Amino acid sequence: MADSQDKTCQSPDCDKPSKLQCPTCIKLKIEGSFFCSQECFKKNWSTHKAVHKAKLESQPHDPFPDFRYTGPLKAVYPLSPTRQIPDNIKKPDYAETGIPVSERQVRASSAIRCLNEQEIEGMRKVCKIAREVLDIGAAAVRPGITTDEIDRIVHEATIERGAYPSPLNYYNFPKSVCTSVNEVICHGIPDQRVLKEGDIVNLDVTCYYGGFHGDLNETYLVGKVDEKGQKLVNTARECLQKAIAMVKPGTKYREFGKVIESHATANGFSVVRTFCGHGINQLFHCAPNVPHYASNKAIGICKPGHVFTIEPMICEGTWKDELWPDNWTAVTADGKRSAQFEHTLLVTEEGVEILT
Repeated sequence: MADSQDKTCQSPDCDKPSKLQCPTCIKLKIEGSFFCSQECFKKNWSTHKAVHKAKLESQPHDPFPDFRYTGPLKAVYPLSPTRQIPDNIKKPDYAETGIPVSERQVRASSAIRCLNEQEIEGMRKVCKIAREVLDIGAAAVRPGITTDEIDRIVHEATIERGAYPSPLNYYNFPKSVCTSVNEVICHGIPDQRVLKEGDIVNLDVTCYYGGFHGDLNETYLVGKVDEKGQKLVNTARECLQKAIAMVKPGTKYREFGKVIESHATANGFSVVRTFCGHGINQLFHCAPNVPHYASNKAIGICKPGHVFTIEPMICEGTWKDELWPDNWTAVTADGKRSAQFEHTLLVTEEGVEILT
């Protein structure tokens, strides 16, 4: 206990003058924690230590100190409070409960919906909004900014357009955008970690507007990135472009993976298998599943009116992934970097329209 000027003892059943202060409180710069004696201090330790915990949790810290991270990246909490949605904005069915009931009802179905002209126009509108929002978030990417600050920017840009940020509370995801840095493959939660020179970061934006979801993502260079990192990002972009070039009526959904994996492996990279592209419309995720690796068993053939995403995740090392204790952040098993690009696509009579 440190000696200081007389104060009132913090023990609930003691009002004696006190000049002994908790040493941990001094270290943490917590004011007012004075006790009259060592006995009073020990007597109240079980409740007083909660003050230390609250202070520590309010400062930047790793919430999973015993977790074996696969690479140098670590979570930096606390997360900022949940960002609010104005009452006038239309919300998806999971906005309050975290459970996408309408999605669950068709989860077992492999039937792929063909959208009508009115629905396609709804998809065009929401995808235009999502494109604008991603570009605003991307403009903020720089060394020194936190991913949480990018989340704020994306959130505000989304609601300014009368849209809902689809990731927010989707199966309890706590933020409005996914920010996946370096070895994070996808679904990174924005936190207090500061982007650094040489990082790569993926921003995955989905907006909900007029009853429809629009989804896209891109990977950005933070300052000057080494040549292999640049090659990884460029290859991921090229994999998406090559797959999109195949989209037309009659193309099997299983065929996209072959061209993606062929291009990735030719450049010395691997393709993630756990996560895939997906159908999207009034539902955030639905049929078809669109794997990005060769020799997959995807069901279905492209038809006019189908709307879906292709979003290859390309890795420096292994394609295998692990999950952080937050149950969202997927990282490479070897801690090496991963890059991703995504568009929402409409199959037309002639070929494809890139909606995002």
